[in-house]
Order: sequence, then C-alpha cells, then structure tokens
Amino acid sequence: MSTGLLLQYVLIGVIMLVSVLVVLRKLAPQLTNRWIASLAIRWNQPQRASWLRALARRMQPKQGSGDCSDGCSTCGACGPKKPAAAHPDIQPLKFNVRP
Repeated sequence: MSTGLLLQYVLIGVIMLVSVLVVLRKLAPQLTNRWIASLAIRWNQPQRASWLRALARRMQPKQGSGDCSDGCSTCGACGPKKPAAAHPDIQPLKFNVRP
C-alpha cells in the first residue's frame, strides 16, 4: 500500500467521523451533550496536563440558567409554542371516504 493511498484512507475516515458527529449533534443533542460532559469531566482531573484541562473546561456544555429563553427544556414549562391564529379565509382540507 502506497503512502498516498494510506493518507487518502485516513482523510476519508476523518471526514466520515466528523460528518457522523455533526449528524449526531443535530439529531440527538441531549445524548451528545451527555457524552461531551462525561468526557470533559474525565479530562478535567488534577493529574491531567494543563492544556487538556483547559480544553475540557472549554468543551463543557452550557448549563441551563432556569430562564425560559435558554431552551434547556429541563422543567418542561417552555414547551412547544402554540401555532399562530390561522387566517379566517383558509380552511383545512376534509376528505370524505366513499361508502
């Protein structure tokens, strides 16, 4: 196997890993926040290097402030917003089933 081919495989692997992580962050944000928080806790130990501890503090997910504007959804009070009032001239479709 040539060096160029090995470099190509490594680059494709890194691109695929990053794309999977981006998709997970979009589709499962609470799960990935737990993963990142647990990794940051493990890295932020006194016996670790200072640069690793600084990285762990930087990557720690933001905590909910209890304000409804932060979108933490821990209390369930924020919930989905009610839809705006529809225009009176717009009517929903009704489908009639033939007997």
